[in-house]
Amino acid sequence: MTVPLDIVIDRAHGGRWTSLRAGDREWLWRRDAPEREKAFPGDAFVDAGGLEECVPTVRGTPDHGDAWSRPWTREAGADVLRCDRFTLARTVRATSDGAVADYVLTADAGFRFVWAAHALLDLSDRALAHIDSGVRTRLFPEVAPLVDRAWPDGAAWVEGAWPAPCGLRLDRFGPDDGTAVGAVVDAAHCCVHDRADRLSLALEADGQPLSIALWRNLRGYPAPNPYRSTGVEPMLGRVFDLAEAGPGDAARVPASGEVRWRLTLTTNCRCA
Repeated sequence: MTVPLDIVIDRAHGGRWTSLRAGDREWLWRRDAPEREKAFPGDAFVDAGGLEECVPTVRGTPDHGDAWSRPWTREAGADVLRCDRFTLARTVRATSDGAVADYVLTADAGFRFVWAAHALLDLSDRALAHIDSGVRTRLFPEVAPLVDRAWPDGAAWVEGAWPAPCGLRLDRFGPDDGTAVGAVVDAAHCCVHDRADRLSLALEADGQPLSIALWRNLRGYPAPNPYRSTGVEPMLGRVFDLAEAGPGDAARVPASGEVRWRLTLTTNCRCA
């Protein structure tokens, strides 16, 4: 069934999406974190849930990027973030079956970055992530005890095929088991099924690397007080940490000085 999406955005605190609602269903997970309102650029990330705009990196420095700790402004119908090395503009509009967010990043030609719509979703233990089978999936060192092979010395990641790269089944979010897994899937579309509810996330960008990052934290992170948080995160790039990006692993600003991309969210998902 097609249901429109209602979005609430907190521009004063990083342009964070605080609500993504389809009828009675709230898709975004949120966490009480009052210290978020006092965060300053350079601070360690404060996880309040919702959908964060992570750019120019997710992991690494600055932690979860430059956007989450800075106020955005409203200019000519767009939300705008201005940083030292880049400007990001975002225009969000409703559609009959969801919403579309159009982005423009402006910077010097050659500027490299990773961007993620860091969407933490409020999912039950029966939720499933539907992505085309067989696509390349990168796993990162926190999963080393969970895979079916020894972790190569010094490897920043290993690769396998979705949905069970290196023997680790990732398409099921499942009950809490004390694990926390991050993965980057070489795909541009994911449909999340949670009982009768559906949420489709799709990314488009010409000439840039597209992926879907997954964060499946089943009370395995952070110590000493872990909680459950589950993320489906459309990305430009193929790594969480820009510092680890090899050739083709990060988005790059062309000679025009602009990178444009579109995120489409719908409740109309036709996968089985």
